[in-house]
Amino acid sequence: MAEIYSSVNGRKIGKLIAVHDGVQAELDRRVFEIAVRAEEILVQHRADGNAEIDIEMADNNRYVILSDERGQKAALSIEYGREESIIVRKDKHGRKYLDVLPAMDGLYILATASNLPKKRKGKVKLD
Repeated sequence: MAEIYSSVNGRKIGKLIAVHDGVQAELDRRVFEIAVRAEEILVQHRADGNAEIDIEMADNNRYVILSDERGQKAALSIEYGREESIIVRKDKHGRKYLDVLPAMDGLYILATASNLPKKRKGKVKLD
């Protein structure tokens, strides 16, 4: 009968596989492919703005990120869309006025680029 070990030389099997050179090379290849596809999709929709696609590496993981840190910080709205909302703004004299932020459909850039299902984030209900 076969015996299955949960660790080898004190290292968990999952960690041992994750740090394998072949696995890391495949992660690098796939994250690059997803980032290139995401950038192509973003460029098709960019009329103006500062959103960009970034790649982050941490330990044994890779992340493709839609970043709008330089712009309106609207990456979540770009990806998933938003409902119409009324916001309070100030003019150059400090007077407050109401402005309507129109609804926007999500572009699902990251979901499309990584072949994931397009799901809109729902409202969180607090009990």
